[in-house]
Amino acid sequence: MPVFRDESLIASWNRGEDAALWKIDEERIGILTVDFITPVVDSPEYFGKIAAANSLSDVYAMGGRPLIALNVVCFPTDCEPLDVLREILNGGAQKAIEAGAMLAGGHSVQDEEPKYGLVVFGEVKKDRMWTVGTARPGDLLVLTKPIGTGIAVTAIKAGLFSDENIDAAVQSMAKLNSIPPILSEDICKTVTACTDVTGFGLAGHALDLLSEGTTLEIEMDRLPLLPGIKEMADMGLIPAGAYRNKEHSGPKVINESKMAIFAEDLVYDPQTSGGLLIAVPAEQEQELLRQLHAGGFDRSVRIGKFVEGANSIKLI
Repeated sequence: MPVFRDESLIASWNRGEDAALWKIDEERIGILTVDFITPVVDSPEYFGKIAAANSLSDVYAMGGRPLIALNVVCFPTDCEPLDVLREILNGGAQKAIEAGAMLAGGHSVQDEEPKYGLVVFGEVKKDRMWTVGTARPGDLLVLTKPIGTGIAVTAIKAGLFSDENIDAAVQSMAKLNSIPPILSEDICKTVTACTDVTGFGLAGHALDLLSEGTTLEIEMDRLPLLPGIKEMADMGLIPAGAYRNKEHSGPKVINESKMAIFAEDLVYDPQTSGGLLIAVPAEQEQELLRQLHAGGFDRSVRIGKFVEGANSIKLI
């Protein structure tokens, strides 16, 4: 595609970044992103909350804070009552307010299937900006939310998930990745790479973190999982997106885990509003986890380490 470039543009889609970054001035970096999804739960309000949290996540993954957002809406007004749309927008507005971002309008079109999300603008100080492709050998990797939302959504649609497990999955997806505001400036500045875990799964997004000549070893028994995921995977409730993710990322993933095929079910599972993957030097791990747990991200855990290697992931 033809591309216009300006020296103020720091990052766009060329390196798998979560958002566009450009220099506003010598200290401030602008962050611009857009994301929208189809329904993953029956509740219109919670669909709105999850979609908005998913959209806001990209700003947090760059180390920034959301400032202003616009609704992106597709809705079948000929077959769904407007009360449903009102609930969706209400859920999204609640999350924007929780994030401290102004919701200032948006755009809607008629469509056969509901879709909802946000365009989000945020900012970050230059010395606190997080990117992908910069994790180094010796760094450790922390995951801030449990894995398994793709399998969970598949089980919910099949009517096979318990109410308790549905609630756990919904609450996890609706939780904001509002991590930069709860971390100290010192910790923010030591983060070497960061991304959020969404549709390409844990493996696909983790690969984006690697600098040249680096391999990530993921300790599969350390992965935090949503309740009921193993049982649903054993029943074959694996989303179609997981198989597409395996085709895309599989050539760079070596599975040596005792979990066997279940390990692959987990790392290729497409996530909706998953957690952040945060790479830090080993000496910062404990303080990062302390601050995450104190800030309400109590499922945060170290899941792996970066070593010298051929830009791949090893499941151990």
